[in-house]
Amino acid sequence: MIDNKPFEKPVVVELGHVGKYRHISSTREAAECLMTVWPLNRGERHRDALDTCLKALEGYRSIAEARRALIEAARESEVLVPEDGLPDGRLH
Repeated sequence: MIDNKPFEKPVVVELGHVGKYRHISSTREAAECLMTVWPLNRGERHRDALDTCLKALEGYRSIAEARRALIEAARESEVLVPEDGLPDGRLH
């Protein structure tokens, strides 16, 4: 079984509808999210992030690279919640 490979800090994205936040806290969770619930406005960074996460799960890329790729994919799809807090001012 492949290790979960937790991130040092979760990546928060807004998926589904406004106000529905998801804290992605591991490489495995990132890969599952990118494959199953990611918005349809997927681009090159989405493909790169999925590839990087899968390679990190297999030990060929680092967890930090997977997290960075996920953040770039979230920016591309406009679902990234800023690290300084949620839109209503709450910290995540």
